[in-house]
Amino acid sequence: MFRVEGRASRVGNGRLTDKGFFGFENLEVYQLAKALFLKMLPLLAELPREEIFALSNQLRRASSSVVLNIAEGKGRGSDRDFVRYLYQARGSLLETVAALDLAETCGYLKRAQTQNYLDAAHTLNAKLTSLIKSLSKTPPALDPRP
Repeated sequence: MFRVEGRASRVGNGRLTDKGFFGFENLEVYQLAKALFLKMLPLLAELPREEIFALSNQLRRASSSVVLNIAEGKGRGSDRDFVRYLYQARGSLLETVAALDLAETCGYLKRAQTQNYLDAAHTLNAKLTSLIKSLSKTPPALDPRP
């Protein structure tokens, strides 16, 4: 186990640290995005082998991009930058939904297989939109960061 300033890098609750050292671990949108990505992994195995470097890879990259954009944006130092990355995360989330739709349309997956993912994506999309709106309402005079 790797240690950061006396803190374990993995703790039992699935967080990187026990104190939220990096700032993004405690965000609900980060936790929801990570859960969606982890749930997506077994679904990828359901896709045909010929899709492993196409649709399957695209689903993996799009769903991981949601998680990574939230984390990167949180580290950018200003609400305006964070909002920009949250928009990118939301775009990747919609890309994930579109890829699931394509997998259904091509007959690779059935709606019964994708419905839980679509429901989770719907919830995450609403939470991302809400966070974007709340951060965008910060008056510039009260936010000294550029």
